[in-house]
Amino acid sequence: MNRFLSLLLMLFLVSVLHAGAQPQEKVCGDWESDQGNLRIRIYLDQNQFRARVTWFSDTDGKPMDYWTDVHNPDRELRSRKLLGLSVLSGLQYDPAHNSWENGTVYDSRHGRYWNAAATIDDKNLLHVRGYWHFKWIGKTMIFHRIP
Repeated sequence: MNRFLSLLLMLFLVSVLHAGAQPQEKVCGDWESDQGNLRIRIYLDQNQFRARVTWFSDTDGKPMDYWTDVHNPDRELRSRKLLGLSVLSGLQYDPAHNSWENGTVYDSRHGRYWNAAATIDDKNLLHVRGYWHFKWIGKTMIFHRIP
């Protein structure tokens, strides 16, 4: 009986803590791409959502901290590490559409910045869309939450 009550109390506390989280913050946390080759951590910083690279698999046998931002158009930034690199910034929550808008995503493979928006679907998949001025001119990456 004590175990049952303890379990019930834990479930109650988890539900209370979860209910207290702001809807806009449900995007925060660790996410892995649907290809399984990239992991990012999304966090809130000064009223905007940002993401950093926490892991990637395209290492060609070298350690992740070996790889740098060699395709960056700014020569001064080409020596910065890809691991820990900020790849998403400026996202702001839009409660009317339950989405995160007006951000910027950085594509380190090509050294380009794109407009960005994100949504979480009913299957709890994160859709990050990088686009050029219009959302219909772009590409979407899908991520699943890492527990």
